[in-house]
Amino acid sequence: MSKTVKMNVDQDGIAVIEIDVVDRPMNVITTDFANDFSNCVSEVIKDEKIIGAVVTSAKNDFMAGADLKSMLPELIGLGDASAMAERVIQSHQLNRTMETSGKPFVAAINGTALGGGLEITLSCHYRIAVDRNDAVLGLPEVQVGLLPGGGGTQRLPRLIGIQSALELMTQGKHVKPKIALALGIVNELCAADELIDKAKKWILDGGKAVQPWDKKGFKIPGGFDPNTTSTIQMFSVINAMVAKNTKHNFPSPISIVSSVYEGCQVPIDTGLRIEAKYFVGLLVDPVAGNMIRSLFINKQSADKLRARPEGVEKHTVKTLGMLGAGMMGAGITLVSAQAGIKIYLLDSTEEKAAKGKAYSEKYFQKSVALKKMTEEKKAAILDNIIPTTDFNDLKDCDLIIEAVFENREIKADVTQKTEAVIGDDIVFASNTSTLPISGLAEASVRPHNFIGMHFFSPVEKMPLVEMIMGEQSSDEALAKSLDYIQQIRKTPIVINDSRGFFTSRVFSTSCNEANEMLREGTSPSLIENAARHAGYPVGPFAVQDETTIDLSHKIHLQTQEDMGDDYKPMSSVAVSEKMYELGRLGKRFGKGFYDYPEGAKKTLWKGLADIYPVSDKQPDIQEVKDRLMTIQSLDAYRCLEENVLTSPDDGDIGSIFGWGFPPWSGGVFSYIDMIGTEKFVERCDDFCERFGERFRVPDSLRERAIKKQKFYS
Repeated sequence: MSKTVKMNVDQDGIAVIEIDVVDRPMNVITTDFANDFSNCVSEVIKDEKIIGAVVTSAKNDFMAGADLKSMLPELIGLGDASAMAERVIQSHQLNRTMETSGKPFVAAINGTALGGGLEITLSCHYRIAVDRNDAVLGLPEVQVGLLPGGGGTQRLPRLIGIQSALELMTQGKHVKPKIALALGIVNELCAADELIDKAKKWILDGGKAVQPWDKKGFKIPGGFDPNTTSTIQMFSVINAMVAKNTKHNFPSPISIVSSVYEGCQVPIDTGLRIEAKYFVGLLVDPVAGNMIRSLFINKQSADKLRARPEGVEKHTVKTLGMLGAGMMGAGITLVSAQAGIKIYLLDSTEEKAAKGKAYSEKYFQKSVALKKMTEEKKAAILDNIIPTTDFNDLKDCDLIIEAVFENREIKADVTQKTEAVIGDDIVFASNTSTLPISGLAEASVRPHNFIGMHFFSPVEKMPLVEMIMGEQSSDEALAKSLDYIQQIRKTPIVINDSRGFFTSRVFSTSCNEANEMLREGTSPSLIENAARHAGYPVGPFAVQDETTIDLSHKIHLQTQEDMGDDYKPMSSVAVSEKMYELGRLGKRFGKGFYDYPEGAKKTLWKGLADIYPVSDKQPDIQEVKDRLMTIQSLDAYRCLEENVLTSPDDGDIGSIFGWGFPPWSGGVFSYIDMIGTEKFVERCDDFCERFGERFRVPDSLRERAIKKQKFYS
């Protein structure tokens, strides 16, 4: 009996093929599924009593795509690129068999269909989708460094036109069923209870078992002639947009464009061979491997709470106590209310607490305006947020999160007032970004229930949460905290206590490096552009303005107070302190490294050149990129060596989702692997000699280089 597909034939001779991959929350393409589905298609074609087939899903959604974790190793294991391409070409035969069988196949799309799942539907002769607002369709392979390898780059443009298809594929866009209908991806929408009947009716009404591209005289919608001015102009614009969006760091969008351009000039069978060539080319490129490992496999593993201690009962937060209604507290409140949690939002005044709730109201009102949420749903969520100034309101909370001002005394005060009213087994989590958790836990009478829970701003957009284990934090506190992180659909990494932890500590090294280059006479615009060109979301000066020079100054003072003579500030601390003295405190204050004129685009502050004159001799842009990425990767290794990080996986996830380390690299440790440990150490040695001791390589990393050890096999 098949564990992935069920097929039944009704009295009219219509086969209903239901995809139901066991032990998976969503259907995915596995080797077993491919074999089982192929057997069903063969039976439909061979059995004269069967007049056609409906392909649907027994699960809530249609299909999520290929199981990359199981299928890619099989493909890569073939070793030779030509053998891999031939295997991909062979896999295309199943869909082509459906298309050319002479019997009609209808895709009854009951929910989300992505990647290889959507590619199966594109191989059917007719597509009907359930009109569900929570369903999406798309080919998102570009997000993990690949292209649609099941015929998507050939069928989608032939179905909806080249420009629309490339926009979807190069950006990995998802579209809702109504948009899919408007684009021509699906032929019809219906209610869920009508889906199978409508699919069968299309067959019974004489639905034609031939694809548009297999008809004589077929032309791509919108036309396509590589020799015309209009086509040349279209691809010029597309290539320019791809270059702008990727800075040439991601090969997959370029390969998608090439596959479409070349494949759509020839018959589809030849086009599929062209697609296979480009797919395998990406597969053997380290960028795809890095992205698949970090953004797909390791992220999924983190989301499934791989770090959760065993033996602790699952915990659900029903009522959250949120201490502090500022930007971070308001953001945590928003995502918690969205998850159906009741929140007591506490601040020092009713006005501040109410302002924190207003943040959620403004956010959800935008969703209502865009018709993504009803007024009733918004009201229900906002009813879960209760502003307060009374600590007694926290007595029945299941979890406490503190996000007050980054000051040890203030945090200690709210810790003690909260613990006076909450239950003995309630976890108290601090959202500090730099202060060691073990030190903050000294204010607690139950440090085993005290833990770090570092969110990133803006909370509603940033997916990562950094869980910090203090010296006395218990496994139970960690397990309960991770359950909450999963509840609000964030991605956790778990690290050990340290000043600045992992993300804040390593993130700051690139800002320090940028400030050092500024002192050396490097043009600030070169530094900013190099960072963006490398793949960082914003430049290091812009990000310092975003996080504010005011905050970095306060952290500097607090660290100085905590560590005394042991404090060794970063080498360029004088730059940020100079900005503080000048009152240029960051974006929120209207001026920092940038000027922020009202109603106009921000511009780098021209006064920087007066303080740090630009040298006549400027470094190569690649060297600037290398310095920024190398210093962060090197310090990440130090975190691993010092047991702040417990695995390279968490370092890679944390670097990409925490501060925006270029995702094409796969993260800080994948970046070292990509360069090669020995070459990375050579670069650090060169930089150490030229720029300073901050590039000094630990002995253990040098040993890895000698042995040519990688972090990943």
